Amino acid sequence: MKGHLLLIPSPLDFGTGGTGEAGGAAVPDIRQVLPMGALEAAAGLRHWVVENARTARAVLKRVNAVVPLAVPLQQLQIAELPRPPKGRAAQPAADLRPLLQPALQGHDIGLMSEAGMPAVADPGAALVAAAHGLDIAVRPLPGPSALLLALAASGLDGQRFAFNGYLPVDAAERAARIRELEGLSRRAVQAQLVIETPYRNEPLLAALLSTLQGSTRLSVSCGLTLAGGWTRSDTVARWRAQPRTLPADVPAVFVFQA
Repeated sequence: MKGHLLLIPSPLDFGTGGTGEAGGAAVPDIRQVLPMGALEAAAGLRHWVVENARTARAVLKRVNAVVPLAVPLQQLQIAELPRPPKGRAAQPAADLRPLLQPALQGHDIGLMSEAGMPAVADPGAALVAAAHGLDIAVRPLPGPSALLLALAASGLDGQRFAFNGYLPVDAAERAARIRELEGLSRRAVQAQLVIETPYRNEPLLAALLSTLQGSTRLSVSCGLTLAGGWTRSDTVARWRAQPRTLPADVPAVFVFQA
């Protein structure tokens, strides 16, 4: 019999190991953000495919403090997802079947992303697709998704929404994309979600405030699940009148709706 591909959620604090701080906020106990069922499933796995091996090991150390791992951390088989080359034209999709070989031999495999739910806004989706192509059963486990947490906290439309990933870095292209999404939001009555690398949080917020219409509602969720995490949801006009600085080392999710 074939094994399963288990989608193991991870904390939203980027696997700091639980001993330090993330953006000045104490890292929460892993039991506060992951269900016990997910912790037990993670502890029992011997084969992993992950986005970043260092982050995965840090998370698994935190799991081990709650539920002992089936084998020592050093004995786990941890493979990283291939990363597409930067600055090049689109490349053919990598063959991910070798990463799934343990499942074809009857072993369960865990998939872990850098933060949150694997395969959602995450390169792990390609591995999930490859698993389906090999008739390997995929089993998602419950855990935090920054996108859904931010949407829920925003007060904006939770029935009609779209996730748009990263906006262009070029200022003119970014502004054009923001206007395009604002128009789509108005026509479709739809909330729009975008994200950015933390060190670009402030430039993205500035671009949103300078481009969106004053009546458009903007919600920013920062440091979700951390002790100092917060969400502010208000009109762009009020954001402009009462600006707030965003940290450059804590993830944020931006939601707006015209």
